[in-house]
Amino acid sequence: MGKYEPLKTFLLSSHDDEIALSFDEIERLIGAVLPPSQKHPAWWSNNPANNPMTRVWLDAGYRTEGLDLIARKVTFRRTGKGRRQSGSDGPPGLVARLQSALGGTVRVQPGFDLTEPTGEVWDAQTA
Repeated sequence: MGKYEPLKTFLLSSHDDEIALSFDEIERLIGAVLPPSQKHPAWWSNNPANNPMTRVWLDAGYRTEGLDLIARKVTFRRTGKGRRQSGSDGPPGLVARLQSALGGTVRVQPGFDLTEPTGEVWDAQTA
């Protein structure tokens, strides 16, 4: 289990679309002090290559918003609102992982299920 996994577990267990946490609350959740780099806005960006904790909130299906470095607070907002609640999002964080991997190169319309079969039939003998 990674250092930041308790944050992921917390986010996955939440039914809220928006969760505001202080840095102290995050530190209590993970059982460790956040690194010195948490003082920089870039550390809280939603770039999946940024740091290990970013990957945790993205995998849980959240993005950061409303960062307040002076008050030491951040808001996590659920991505794909409504889809995860309906159960059509597949494994938790699937849409967030796809969005991160595609890096904005493809836009998926809200409500479109990427896991839905297309109806194509592949014949193994002619392939």
